Amino acid sequence: MNDSTPMHDSRVDLAIIGAGPAGLAAAITASGLGLTVSVLDEGRRPGGQIYRGIEDAPARGEQWMTLLGEDYARGLDLVKRFRASTAQYRPEHSVFDIAPDGGLGILGPDGAHWIEAERVLVATGAMERPVPLPGWTLPGVMGAGAAQTLLKSSALVPGARTVIAGSGPLVYLVARQMQTGGANLVAVLDTTPRANYRRAAPLLARAMLAGNEIRKGLAWRREVKKATPLFRTGVRNVHVEGVDAVEAVSFETGGGRGRVDCELVLLHEGIVPNTQLAMAAEADHDYDELQACWRPRLDAFGRSSAPGILVAGDGGGIAGADLAVEAGHLAALAVAADLERISHAEAVERGAAARAAIERKSALRRFLDTLYRPRDEVLAPSHDDTLVCRCEEVTAGELRQIAAMGCSGPNQAKAFTRCGMGPCQGRMCGLTAAAVLARAGGRSMAEVGHLRIRPPIKPITVGELAALDGVGPPPDAGPLLPTAPDEGTD
Repeated sequence: MNDSTPMHDSRVDLAIIGAGPAGLAAAITASGLGLTVSVLDEGRRPGGQIYRGIEDAPARGEQWMTLLGEDYARGLDLVKRFRASTAQYRPEHSVFDIAPDGGLGILGPDGAHWIEAERVLVATGAMERPVPLPGWTLPGVMGAGAAQTLLKSSALVPGARTVIAGSGPLVYLVARQMQTGGANLVAVLDTTPRANYRRAAPLLARAMLAGNEIRKGLAWRREVKKATPLFRTGVRNVHVEGVDAVEAVSFETGGGRGRVDCELVLLHEGIVPNTQLAMAAEADHDYDELQACWRPRLDAFGRSSAPGILVAGDGGGIAGADLAVEAGHLAALAVAADLERISHAEAVERGAAARAAIERKSALRRFLDTLYRPRDEVLAPSHDDTLVCRCEEVTAGELRQIAAMGCSGPNQAKAFTRCGMGPCQGRMCGLTAAAVLARAGGRSMAEVGHLRIRPPIKPITVGELAALDGVGPPPDAGPLLPTAPDEGTD
């Protein structure tokens, strides 16, 4: 495989969207089974968010790899095996349209193209859950995952007085990495509700047997607590304060209200599946009450309800990098079986170890999802003036007002407020808007539903569309322009 040579095959057996753990594993397995594979990725190098910058990391030295941890280092072998495969790799390509039958509109450095795939694997991973709270739109507020991306890709750590506020394993991993890298971390505010510890306690024993992840997380927590000037747990009602930029963070604990001066705030309340493409492909989705997010309805091998569309990795439900690799392997086997390159029985046999690994980790996943389920104030902010839709500047109060007027869900909310119609296409507001409307109307998230996703899913200019390569008129479209009458006729 050579990604420096332009490749524009318009038909492939398998198109994989995303070059993270799931996409890479699927490409390795599928190409090894003789399928023609094209991997489309918005990044310049393979690895996705989890293994971002992994090919450059060894050149930065052993100390750098130690800082990012052994879990990150494991990605290097996966990327090397992908590079050695026969899969076509198309970096810096985004998908702006997806059809349930496998058609893809893609946009890259050489323009827009339409390709056809017998099967499409959506391996777009996860995104940080938006954390709409007072002051979250101030300059100087960003996601903890975004800060980690800068660390991996550019070896950047903040020199400003930094506060990390939120819940989940990534809070402690990022805090530890920041401290090891020399960041000025002045406070860690853990917002995990104390009631969650009681709910998760009965699940702990089985989770401990599933691997060493919990022991590792406890070690991170001890290191961070020891090295952080201000460390608080049971935090709630976080407010970011400032006028033109971040000046401080205020918060509540059992001991009352506290405040810490800072210049940078990293927020994190877990991650959610990136469902934009799967929804655009009209795959059925269910609301996961425990993970508090939408996830596509999949079979054991990752097949969705949309013909020809599969999903693997965190885009199909949050499970982590290791299980994303297993899911990618299973999806590739499913494609090979569906296209009759191997038998169904062989796919089942080859996938047995992956399915066993996923089952073995299920107890750990349930424990983590129970412990770190977001607080109600994160899912549906209570302050009326808190912005929910940043693109169109729609507040939680406005959404509650239209709910009182009879607004039935996020799609109707577009007509009332344009919520979800901005450049982010609802990525940053869809879950929160639906949760606010559901709570205001006394309904469930399943009843309220999710935003309908329409193309273009990523920005594309009119000129790029006009020059689109590989698309002809529909078979029954008839003439594109009216036929002029023959000269000399009435």
